[in-house]
Amino acid sequence: MIIGARELARLTGGSLTGDDTLSVTGVMIDSRAPGAGAEVLFIALRGPNHDGHKFTDQLYARGVRLFLVDTLPASHGEMTGAAFVRVTDTLEALQCLARWRRESFRGKVIAVTGSTGKTIVKEWLAGVMSTVKNVIRSPKSYNSQVGVALSLMNIDDRYEVAVIEAGISKPGEMERLARMIRPDTVIVTNIGDAHGENFTGREAIAAEKLRLAAGAGLVICSADDEIIRKELASGYPDTPLFTWSFSHTDACISVKVAENGEGSQVLRCTIADESFEAVIPFADHASVENAVSVIACCLTEKIPEEVIAKGISELPVVAMRMETKRGINGCTLIEDYYNSDPASLGMALDFLRTHARGQTTLIMSDFRQIGGDEKRLYKGVASAVRNAGIDRFIGIGEALSRNGAEFPAGSLFYGTTSECADAIRSLQFRDETILIKGARVFGLERISGLLVKQLHKTRLEINMNAVVHNLNEFRHLLKPGTGMIAMVKAFAYGSGSAEIASLLEYNGVRYFAVAYADEGVALREEGITSPVMVMNPDESVMELMINNNLEPEIYSIESFAAFASAARRYGLLHYPVHIKIDTGMHRLGFDVNDLDELAGRLAGQQHLKVVSMFSHLAASDDPAHDDFTHRQARLLTGAAGKLQKALGYTFRLHLLNSSGIARFPEYQFDMVRLGIGLYGIGRYEGVTLMNTGRFVTSVSQVRKVPAGDPVSYGCRGASDHDRQIAVIPVGYADGLSRELGDGKGILFIRGRRVPIIGSICMDMCMADVTGMDVESGDEAEVFGANISIDEVAALCNTIPYEILTSIPQRVKRIYVNE
Repeated sequence: MIIGARELARLTGGSLTGDDTLSVTGVMIDSRAPGAGAEVLFIALRGPNHDGHKFTDQLYARGVRLFLVDTLPASHGEMTGAAFVRVTDTLEALQCLARWRRESFRGKVIAVTGSTGKTIVKEWLAGVMSTVKNVIRSPKSYNSQVGVALSLMNIDDRYEVAVIEAGISKPGEMERLARMIRPDTVIVTNIGDAHGENFTGREAIAAEKLRLAAGAGLVICSADDEIIRKELASGYPDTPLFTWSFSHTDACISVKVAENGEGSQVLRCTIADESFEAVIPFADHASVENAVSVIACCLTEKIPEEVIAKGISELPVVAMRMETKRGINGCTLIEDYYNSDPASLGMALDFLRTHARGQTTLIMSDFRQIGGDEKRLYKGVASAVRNAGIDRFIGIGEALSRNGAEFPAGSLFYGTTSECADAIRSLQFRDETILIKGARVFGLERISGLLVKQLHKTRLEINMNAVVHNLNEFRHLLKPGTGMIAMVKAFAYGSGSAEIASLLEYNGVRYFAVAYADEGVALREEGITSPVMVMNPDESVMELMINNNLEPEIYSIESFAAFASAARRYGLLHYPVHIKIDTGMHRLGFDVNDLDELAGRLAGQQHLKVVSMFSHLAASDDPAHDDFTHRQARLLTGAAGKLQKALGYTFRLHLLNSSGIARFPEYQFDMVRLGIGLYGIGRYEGVTLMNTGRFVTSVSQVRKVPAGDPVSYGCRGASDHDRQIAVIPVGYADGLSRELGDGKGILFIRGRRVPIIGSICMDMCMADVTGMDVESGDEAEVFGANISIDEVAALCNTIPYEILTSIPQRVKRIYVNE
């Protein structure tokens, strides 16, 4: 997407102030997000608890130059080179831009709506379809008025299909979403009681959600849901339907389910008297329904049954509602804070049934936004608890407390989360599975924090769901059949190579690359079996590589001779090697003039076999050097053609790094190498990344410093007033740059950004928390959710991945799913 300031004003009906020659390639709405720069449009949205207009000065300082606002900032006259498009309503303007993007899209748009399962169906559908089509889907749970608009901003004609998730919480919202999405096909997962407080009943919820079907060419839904069937029949009688059912024989697809053992089930799907089977790697009924929706949509898209069956058998876990964590005393925690309604409770109990080890406990809050008869509602909940065989029930909230008599004897009830938290330590939890289920407003994360296995004080938290999200974001840019090499060098950019590689291998990555042989050996010791390329081998590790089945990069006649000699000593035949060509980076690599000699040496032996040739792009992220990038690609393809002709066999070709994947699809060749983008660093067109790392610790001590007294080494940082400071157990030996001392750097403590004062010590630093209620043990964030790593890098004049890789391995890595 490229849009200029004048066109932005025309499309949104706004007035333009400032430099009318500016143009951008992307949008952002979160001032904390990484990737701010001159190529990004910042849209200042207003909400009940936020106002983007407060951050225009900050974003200008970070390089943003084009702003969409409803009020000009007081300092706009001082922002040289900036432009402001002023509109009445920035949300409406964002949606106007989304409609513009949708109108220009020539591919098919599939929308997914329903009370539960939307995100899972969207993710699974995109995954299965992407094996035969170029598919883009809305990231994460971007299903709101803002999220849908941002999702549509990413679509373009590189894609054949866009899968967009649509969610609503009150009447009137779906009509706005429908005007933006204009779906060709609508998938309706189910109709439950979520947000029931805003509707008169499930029928009203169905009527609102099905507004998305107006003008659609096809609706896919369950024939077993009577409410959906009736609403479609009365409101959209001319809209074609494609239905599935577990019981109705008149549905388009009839589905029979059979247990398959080891947590999987067989789905036998019959359509027009022909049947095929698909094995789903999940045991709960909600996953079965979601998978059938995916199968139905794929069939309407004429995707072959064998492709569908293979895709269904490889469905990944989508991190959404129920997160499993290790708890205290051998317990397992299952957290579900996403929806709070009877339907989602049923799914959560089903999930608990299939994952339970030992006794089961349910800790649950009141439902919110659910209308109707309270006594009848919670009598039904109590019945569901009994039928699920829950051994212990703990209720939180006034409504549950009022209806406690309906629940099994021995159940415990607390009016608030705080009351429950105070009592939780006195309750005995051991070797049981605990489901924590409730509305986010109750803050049940506090209960989970008391029951989760204790984390280390100073730690780098790696969000594994974010890593998988980023992997999938780049995957969706790849053409069918293009392979991926994941770069896990430098301790996986500080994230932990073995853990990251295991996660990626589980999610279908089949090739890895490291810098040095010992990194590859560590992967083998941790059970990684996929091929591993070593990009900087030397003669001293040749035998070590062979013993661990590691594949070397060959970059010179000397490196070829050394490894060929080792292969000959071991009696190897056709050992895989990778040929590096220097096309302009001028690091390691053969000069193109060396190819004749290399070809002669390769042709004259049988111990080594070339499995790939590659090069390294020097400036794939910089449009100013695109001619140089194209030249590098030409040199590589020319060298590959010459060597393949000389050897008489073909091998794979790879050139693109993270930014190259996003900017040069024509050079995807056989494989791509995904590195820093996997870890959420950088900004790439068509890709919405999540931060993967969060560096946190805890306050060691809070102390008073009198006026005039300095802080830390060098007696700097004295103040003319009394201060309160927090001592933080992180210093330059932990990767915190000394550049961030003396008020330059910031930490996030108790909901506020606070300055680092005085010199940063080897293993400690100090922060000014004057006027704040801070205690020893309070969490202190160095970077993560509230302070981006990009911002920290800018403050100390470095690059984000230098910060990640500078955090020593002695700092504990904690792997979370958020």
